[in-house]
Amino acid sequence: MPVNPVEAVKKTSAESEFLKGVAAAQKAHADTGKYRALKADEIKALEAQGNGASDWSKVLVAQAFKPSKVVGCWFSGTVNLGAFGESVSVEKGVQMGSGVFRSDLNNVTVGDHALVNGVSVLANCVIGPGAVVLNCGTVGATGETSFGNGIELPIAIETGGRETQVYAEISVEVAAAIAGNRKDKAQLDAYKKAVEEYTAKAKSAVMVIEAGAQVKNTPKVVNTYVGKGAVIDGAQWVENATLLSLPDEPAKILAGAYVKNAVVQWGADVNSMGLAVNSVLCEHSHVERHGKLTDSILGPNSGVAEGECTASLCGPFVGFHHQSLLIAAYWPEGKGNVGYGANVGSNHTSKAPDQEIWCGEGTFFGLGVNVKFPSDFTGSPYSILASGVSALPQRVEMPFSLINTQAERIDGISPAYNEIMPGWVLSDNIFTVRRNEGKYTKRNKAKRSKFDFEVFRPEIVEMMLGARKKLMDAEGKAKLKDESGQPVFTDREVKGVGKNYLKEEARKGGIEAYTFYIKYYALMGLKRVLAAGAKAADVLGAKTGDARWEHERALLNAELKGKSVKDLLTELIAAQEKIAKDTQESKEKDDQRGVRIVKDYAEAHAPAKDDGFVKETHKVTAALKAEVEALLAKA
Repeated sequence: MPVNPVEAVKKTSAESEFLKGVAAAQKAHADTGKYRALKADEIKALEAQGNGASDWSKVLVAQAFKPSKVVGCWFSGTVNLGAFGESVSVEKGVQMGSGVFRSDLNNVTVGDHALVNGVSVLANCVIGPGAVVLNCGTVGATGETSFGNGIELPIAIETGGRETQVYAEISVEVAAAIAGNRKDKAQLDAYKKAVEEYTAKAKSAVMVIEAGAQVKNTPKVVNTYVGKGAVIDGAQWVENATLLSLPDEPAKILAGAYVKNAVVQWGADVNSMGLAVNSVLCEHSHVERHGKLTDSILGPNSGVAEGECTASLCGPFVGFHHQSLLIAAYWPEGKGNVGYGANVGSNHTSKAPDQEIWCGEGTFFGLGVNVKFPSDFTGSPYSILASGVSALPQRVEMPFSLINTQAERIDGISPAYNEIMPGWVLSDNIFTVRRNEGKYTKRNKAKRSKFDFEVFRPEIVEMMLGARKKLMDAEGKAKLKDESGQPVFTDREVKGVGKNYLKEEARKGGIEAYTFYIKYYALMGLKRVLAAGAKAADVLGAKTGDARWEHERALLNAELKGKSVKDLLTELIAAQEKIAKDTQESKEKDDQRGVRIVKDYAEAHAPAKDDGFVKETHKVTAALKAEVEALLAKA
């Protein structure tokens, strides 16, 4: 069900642990009732240990306060100090006693059993129980802050047009509903108002470091909410940020990272010189190895390493593992890859950078591709742009396609066109599709976001049906031929192929691949409803209230008309066995090529039959066969 972005913000605002944490910290800092004034002998002891204050009467302490736990500090403004008796962990296997040492504090509350040590300036800050602030420069609030909430990101268009305001718990679905739907002005205005109300609740004159959090070895951490168990260690700079965190899902900013005007959600991290500016890292995403994330939202389980992501909405499981560029992209479905040298952002054509790309679910941008804007691949999920392709501005509606450079020059077709093979990923590279489907399921760490890992689901099957019809309707309409005399099609004859040409062999191959997997989808639906208790005698004719099954049932009656339930189940077994065979053969192509090229390839690479996913596919096939045979016995 589509998310209502306005209701999502309002619901979050009422339930937000972050907002509750900010309010609680402000209250704790202002409420001095739990503290007492220092005794004369305590002041004397503190001064003997190298401490001083502009006004000792403004330094209040917990009832169980021990002066021996405060050494070499200067206090100004209102300072509240807790009881320091327990030790804290500052590194794995390293414990240090709690207390306040060698630091300057101004307008600060330090919770029980926290450690503050070696901080040049600690100002306007509330430090929770058991937290650590160690070996830092400036830490605290420099004025009223909302911790990066309420900033507006230029999603998908650098110059504006899809602006999306963010709040700490924002999801890809909420952002997509705002950035991707600019016609509903009432919703946009209501959303903006809701985020402004949320942001007003987040405003604070004190920085917050929650219980168990650690801020270490960093020159500057200001105007930042550091959630429970979060870690900032060895960063270059952290400013105006929210770190949503839990002890078992710590947000982390580490090892030379630079973070400004950003939200880092549960389990997400910025490390190894990564940069995150004007951005949101959704739960369990990461930026590392000099990766750059600017003006963007990075979805759950996605990562930018070495590459650059700017003005983009990236959904889950998007990977940048090398130097590459993604700019001005609307990609909420995610599950794709940006290969080394890929330039998915050719919107700088001597004009304003006001163009965009809508990527399809599972799109794979190969090595060194160059994708010109505007482009729309949303109707072509799980497609591959092969290495070296330079793609013109276009709209492609052929799922599971391969777009490759021209295999031959064809008279009448621009040399700027590429060649498209609809359904090629299904017929020739199904290993990748099935492997990714399982890989994402296993690698998912997100607890708050819900994903549909199923590739063959109704909306994608509908795209396959539409693409197949376009391919079928083009029969006999080609006006061009290749060097062997076979028909060649362009978008004049086949709408949806974009700025590419299509050969007759590829047209027929696409029809065949789409047809096979459309039938497979419907047959799997039959197995599901029979396993759930439906009666074989009337299962194909009786209407139900199950929308998914009605979609599958209609396809069975259209694609496999006249076949009995037993025939259909037998066909499902054959289809599943073919998929297992195709999956192994798809992987074997790598083995065959590798052996031809690398002399000891076989000694260094496990054969396809021993590949973990291939073996798992055969195991799944055997289980399905057994399940279907049991259903056949009842049919």
